[in-house]
Amino acid sequence: MNITDWNQAYQENFTPWDKGQPAPPLVEWLSKGQISGRVLVPGCGLGHDVAHLVSLGIDAYGLDIAPTAVARAKEHYPQLAERFVCADLFEFRGQYDAIVEHTCLCALPPEWRTKYRDAVASLLKPGGQLVGVFFINPEMDPGETGPPFGISPDELTALFAEHFQVVESHAPTTAYPGREGREALLVLQLTSS
Repeated sequence: MNITDWNQAYQENFTPWDKGQPAPPLVEWLSKGQISGRVLVPGCGLGHDVAHLVSLGIDAYGLDIAPTAVARAKEHYPQLAERFVCADLFEFRGQYDAIVEHTCLCALPPEWRTKYRDAVASLLKPGGQLVGVFFINPEMDPGETGPPFGISPDELTALFAEHFQVVESHAPTTAYPGREGREALLVLQLTSS
């Protein structure tokens, strides 16, 4: 999808990926208090993960390419309106201690994965962390081409090996209904950008 498609999806309320709450694996991981500093959530959509991070006292910001998504995030969370930015991840600049990934990578065509990895690496401070709930190996219906685009655990590890080292990797014990066993939680530390 391009910006017009994503924006159109939000305009038409065709957002099956939005469950109206923060991602359960992220909520579970964050309950251990393992993140601090300035945090970016790329592809934040309606902002539920950002709102949850802020509720924990984390200095979090959301980024989305779809203007309608950003506008609705600001409507849903007016007290956080200044924390939502409409921009292209590949052109965005800033420095963050951590990036929280959930459904951004899987929304991008597979040929953009290295571009995504490099963009994330460029936004992290030295030693920064990428905390990701990644959609792995989703089954597609015949003729369906995505998004979402699944990735195998081996492909995921290989993708990030150039700039990151794996700090933590496991299958989440919580998930949205229907996503059980289809996600992997990885914590990756930036080693080079």
